[in-house]
Amino acid sequence: MCGIVAYVGHKNAVPILIKGLERLEYRGYDSAGIAVLNATNDISIFKKKGKVKKLREKTPENTNSHIGIGHTRWATHGEPSDRNAHPHMAQNGQLAIIHNGIIENYDVLKEALRKEGHEFVSDTDTEVLIHLIEEVQKREKVSLEKAVQQALKEVIGAYAIVILDKNNPNQLIAARKSSPLVIGIGDNEFYLASDATPIVEYTKEVVYLDDGEIATVNNEGDFFIKTIEDESKTPFVQELEIELDRLEKGGFEHFMLKEIFEQPKTIADALRGRLDAGKGVIFMGGLQEYEQKFINARRLLFVACGTSWHSGLIGEYLFEELARIPVEVDYASEFRYRNPIIHEDDIVIAISQSGETADTLAALELAKEKGATIFGICNVVGSSIARLTDSGAYTHAGPEIGVASTKAFTSQLAVITLMALHTAHLKGTITESQFRQYINALDNIPGKVEKVLSENQDIILDIAKEYKDAHNFLYLGRGHNFPVALEGALKLKEISYIHAEGYPAAEMKHGPIALIDENMPCVVVATNLNAHEKIVSNIQEVKARKGKIIAIVNKHTKAKIEDIADHLIIVPSTEDILAPLIAIVPLQLLSYHIAVMRGCDVDQPRNLAKSVTV
Repeated sequence: MCGIVAYVGHKNAVPILIKGLERLEYRGYDSAGIAVLNATNDISIFKKKGKVKKLREKTPENTNSHIGIGHTRWATHGEPSDRNAHPHMAQNGQLAIIHNGIIENYDVLKEALRKEGHEFVSDTDTEVLIHLIEEVQKREKVSLEKAVQQALKEVIGAYAIVILDKNNPNQLIAARKSSPLVIGIGDNEFYLASDATPIVEYTKEVVYLDDGEIATVNNEGDFFIKTIEDESKTPFVQELEIELDRLEKGGFEHFMLKEIFEQPKTIADALRGRLDAGKGVIFMGGLQEYEQKFINARRLLFVACGTSWHSGLIGEYLFEELARIPVEVDYASEFRYRNPIIHEDDIVIAISQSGETADTLAALELAKEKGATIFGICNVVGSSIARLTDSGAYTHAGPEIGVASTKAFTSQLAVITLMALHTAHLKGTITESQFRQYINALDNIPGKVEKVLSENQDIILDIAKEYKDAHNFLYLGRGHNFPVALEGALKLKEISYIHAEGYPAAEMKHGPIALIDENMPCVVVATNLNAHEKIVSNIQEVKARKGKIIAIVNKHTKAKIEDIADHLIIVPSTEDILAPLIAIVPLQLLSYHIAVMRGCDVDQPRNLAKSVTV
């Protein structure tokens, strides 16, 4: 949600800022802007509603500026427009700011600043913040760094900010709270961004700011970190693991399609070094120290949002069936508002692609206060969730640029499956032969996903052509495949803007069946053999009302279904507990092709942002 990029050094800043915003556009694409110090040492601002390419067309590259800040916006306060686009200026014209997050008490601050004579030109909370910093600096007669410290003490909310000061033409000041900010270290130069994607091209050495920290950097290589309370901190330098080629489309039309086709590799990467099917072992470093806590856990609580919540639902099936541990799955956004009962022998597992999801972080902080063990499953190394949790596991999916999550979902499932199998094996709730059977099947999943991708494209394209103009879809599944139905419906909603709902197949009779007619396509995820007869009955109920059936089956479950379904997508068979890893792939492809045929922006669907940090 919103992308930040900034540079100070000796290179021309404008190309770095524009390219950085293009890499960050998946985080926000309502408007974009940059501010640089020009040859006369004044702040020049260029900003434009819409995509970064519109900003590129408007912005001259020959400003000869060596310092600047840039931002791509996902609107919160104020509609997308040129005037609401960042950067925003202080009233005196000496300061410019970019901001990711929400200042919750901006209206109170704004009213107080108006009484001091401040006038505002935008509807944003961000403009209020830079006016507040200006007012504190003027009133207290302190340095900009001190003014930032004092102003942020008056702020309620989340922020990652970078400030450009015309009176300090070689220096940037940055701060964060509950919103990510990373600083790349070059040769007497610094790159600041909301994630590492704009930085990796220039340096692999980075520092992740922690909550409540303020950084000052300049073009002489000086780097200082202090807290809001003025305590000095030593920067902890880490090395980026991202490869630049993973940020490119690689010949695919869209990032989403590329990421769907990367799944054989990303699932294998999630398993690599953790699963040795030949030796019959699972080893997870992040789990090792906490094995006894998992074995003795009163219950597990998965907290997540969106696609990650669907991963948690499948985790519930896996842990309860295999390890016999009670599991609850909560929307992180609701968890802290229902005053949950949390015990010290509970384990709270947070799932997040970005590792920065604000609601999930808040849920973890509450769980930590209550004394529970907190465990993180995320994709981004050095992210806030990774730093907050007691332990965790990275999914190793690599950068996911498409806003609609695909490879992150299957990588999360692979990690959760490993955890459930390992815990069940340690507890003795599955036999050694069952354990071997499951891990051998899991080891074969990447190859089976590859087969889905290579064998079903034409079938899925034909289905997409037939139903691209549908107004509604119903997705049905039983057992482990119920969350797959939810995820399939979510993908279609996110990128094609077709209304879609996922339901447990048996629940169809409790309401949704009223919607079924000849215009209602029903996608049935029917790869689980243990509920085959019941799923066949559900399909017959839909057909009796003239609904259209698109069935995901395998060679064992296609019996009876192939005779009544309108469309059949056959995927490789596997153990029922592993079926979601395969069954979701054709649903991702179906959503993708329908969206493309409808002319939708697949990688950057309207109103959505990749990382929800507020």
